[in-house]
Amino acid sequence: MVTNANPERGGSNRLSPCLLAHPIRLPWLTFCAFLFLLVSFSSPAFPVSTNKDLKTLWVLKPVVRPEVPAGVTQSTNPIDAFIATQYRAKSLLPAQPADKRTLLRRVCLDLTGLPPTPAEQEAFLQDTSPDAYEKVVDRLLNSEQHAVRYARHWLDVLRYADVDDRMLAAPGIYLWRDWVIKALNEDMPYDQFVRAQLTGYRTDARTQITATGYRVPAEPRPEDLFALGFLARGGSPSNVKDDQELAISAVETVSTAFMGMTVGCAKCHDHMYDPISQRDFYAMKALFDPLVLRKVTLATAGELFAQGKAQEEADRKRAAIEGPMNELIAPYKKKLYEDRVAMLPPDVQAVIRKPEKQRTAREQKIADDYYPILRIDPEKIEEVMPEDEKKKYIEMRKQIEPKAGGRRRGGGLAAFWTVEVDHARELEKSYILTSGNPERPEKNHEVEPGWPFAPSKPDFHEGRVEAFSDWLTAPENPLFARVAVNRLWQWHFGQGLQKIPSDFGLLGGTPSNPRLLDWLAAEFASRHFSMKEMHRLMVTSDTYKLASTASSEMAAGNAKIDPDDTFLWCFRLQRLEAEPIWDSIFTAAGSLDLAVGGPSFDIRSRGEKRADKEEPDELAVDAHPSRRAAYMTRGFSSNRDAMPSFLQAFDVDDGRVPCPLRTQTVTAPQALFLMNGEEVDKASAQFAERLRKESGGDLKAAVDLAYQFAISRPPSSSEREHALAYLENDPARLKNFAWLLFNLDEFVYVR
Repeated sequence: MVTNANPERGGSNRLSPCLLAHPIRLPWLTFCAFLFLLVSFSSPAFPVSTNKDLKTLWVLKPVVRPEVPAGVTQSTNPIDAFIATQYRAKSLLPAQPADKRTLLRRVCLDLTGLPPTPAEQEAFLQDTSPDAYEKVVDRLLNSEQHAVRYARHWLDVLRYADVDDRMLAAPGIYLWRDWVIKALNEDMPYDQFVRAQLTGYRTDARTQITATGYRVPAEPRPEDLFALGFLARGGSPSNVKDDQELAISAVETVSTAFMGMTVGCAKCHDHMYDPISQRDFYAMKALFDPLVLRKVTLATAGELFAQGKAQEEADRKRAAIEGPMNELIAPYKKKLYEDRVAMLPPDVQAVIRKPEKQRTAREQKIADDYYPILRIDPEKIEEVMPEDEKKKYIEMRKQIEPKAGGRRRGGGLAAFWTVEVDHARELEKSYILTSGNPERPEKNHEVEPGWPFAPSKPDFHEGRVEAFSDWLTAPENPLFARVAVNRLWQWHFGQGLQKIPSDFGLLGGTPSNPRLLDWLAAEFASRHFSMKEMHRLMVTSDTYKLASTASSEMAAGNAKIDPDDTFLWCFRLQRLEAEPIWDSIFTAAGSLDLAVGGPSFDIRSRGEKRADKEEPDELAVDAHPSRRAAYMTRGFSSNRDAMPSFLQAFDVDDGRVPCPLRTQTVTAPQALFLMNGEEVDKASAQFAERLRKESGGDLKAAVDLAYQFAISRPPSSSEREHALAYLENDPARLKNFAWLLFNLDEFVYVR
């Protein structure tokens, strides 16, 4: 069953865009989309954009800071005044405040993704000072774990992935993720956060004058090199110097993430609803057309020399083995290759058999496209070899490929892919691409660099992307702050004031509380785009502190007026995402590694056998399953399972497209993981051992601790009685009791 408490479009029980963006998963959606387009073109119910929409589109109107309503609430937080005004207008009654334990668990999981410890629970209960809650909020925001939590939110929007068949920047891409974490930890202003990922400069001062009067490029902060992983992530390995995927990906991601506009819908035709033309899309693409990928080796001079010497020695040893090995497999490899070539169409065979240097560019493209089909993997060669020669071949491969096909840990120097401007490409013209195909440019439709809603003559003297980023991040840009604060609101309250967080166009509807959204946007700019200050403002509001339940009479009355809780008369019940579920399990077990930064980990151990392979999976990196799930490997690969089944089960997107709001499903694999997963079994054993030690063997104390660790509250008297009756005075049964707590609804939901 697919449900979504915070759907991107419409009411509940609808698929979110993260799911809709993958027609490979749901082929029928392609047909449905086609029918939808036919209806849209013919039906007056769906407006087609015109030039006048540019003036009427609400999000393009300047942000005018509204006055805070007076006399509607006793709260000093302006958010509550705007919310209370809607209570009055809609005749709604707000729920009571949540109790202290519930509120503490809510805000801890919200701001850090980690539950409060029993000691933290006790300290908060004992603190009767008026600012007790505010002190907790400040502590959580100052924790480096807050940055880990919110980096995961942002990286969904920015389509982070560790693995992607079409991503050349995969080695070292985790350094971009670590940069995002560091930026959030330091409370880098949001305009600098965006600008650095677009240009490599966090400020708009990109040049400086020397003592002799020469103007030269300013030196960017060294660590901001890693911010450009955002753009490098979209680069394709097909042809580094002529890669148009990077520019297309940049337009689609930048426009949704930072502008809240679906510019990508204009790739093949003018946008059907918003004032964005196909020319606008390719004008924006022209901003990024000069960018090319560049590999940066992260090493000292001494490390480079040492690596060169080690590589020379390795090549010498490899050559001594490769010669005899190639002679051994040559006849088998040739036969397999010829068999595959013979299956191709005659015209393709002719291209394949032509020497590479004699092929035209078009023929070389054909040959490259068929390479995956013609590639002869070692496993296929082994299948046709006699047993004695097969053993000899395997032994030879082991000598030269100790970690064949895998990520060589510690072998080779660390590298990071960034982007830079290719000045030769700056001189090339940009065109509209027919149907979005880079190989079919419309030479009669040249486009100049620009972007939707741009000033008539942008100043590109400092660079194309630089000019765009200055316009985008300007405090007076009505899109910039509105889109950002709406995302922050969504992450705290489960749904944005603008329900569709990456579409502020005509189809996106209008905000549920437009005056509050504009006040927040204006406040964000006035606070110099400090995200931590906005987090604090939101979670210290009385609205955030409301209980998630109300009396039956109040709930029934409010539900008739506002059944979806659009106006926040109670706190929305929220299911934890995959990462805090994982982190909560290992936090209770006492084994969660809170180290910040470093390469991603795969929960499969090295050498683990996969169901589709007889040999151990060498692609799995060293297992470290007790790290925070934000560091868990994710992505897409056509020839292996790049996404751990745990992440797939709990609705984590694979990063091929931006995911502004995750789908929420209730499925059997989720229950099976919590009931039968090896990780849960291991954590249950660790949790039980922890309870035995910290309770001193007192089972009653162990039960109380178990509830506090798992769901941040003590058990009720009846729960304690049932737990002790189940344990039967046998400490060995604590493991199953711990397992039971991990499977409670209360464990995976936030009230």
